[in-house]
Amino acid sequence: METTLQVTIDCADPRRLVAFWAEALGYVPEPPPGGHATWREHWVATGVPEEEFADGAGETPESVVDPAGVGPRVWFQQVPEAKAGKNRVHLDLKVGGGRGVPLEVRVERVRAKVERLVEAGAGVLRVVDEPGAGHYGVVLQDPEGNEFCVV
Repeated sequence: METTLQVTIDCADPRRLVAFWAEALGYVPEPPPGGHATWREHWVATGVPEEEFADGAGETPESVVDPAGVGPRVWFQQVPEAKAGKNRVHLDLKVGGGRGVPLEVRVERVRAKVERLVEAGAGVLRVVDEPGAGHYGVVLQDPEGNEFCVV
């Protein structure tokens, strides 16, 4: 049996995070399958009872996908409880190019991506720039406080 990977992020407002993470990852909102107008319509057609839906669930895309079909699907699952504490798992957006790229170039790439993400609603938590370590990264939060790194 084949195993596929989906990253699921609990959140209060899937629409907000779909817009943010589509921008952050270069992904697109996932359209509903099978010619359905909405995900809710699709889910009902597959037998999911209406009483299982939160208000507005499935009316707009709640997931993003890699348009090239390479990266994992990311689903933003609406939950009633607020985020509590630090993430135990986080995403790393690797934009610098790795250690084979000069540090100055990696820093420029990371700063440019961080600037775009801040404009899209991210908040900067801290910059990781240890002299002599040959590493540069920035720890951010998405619009709902989920931590991630840009390196």
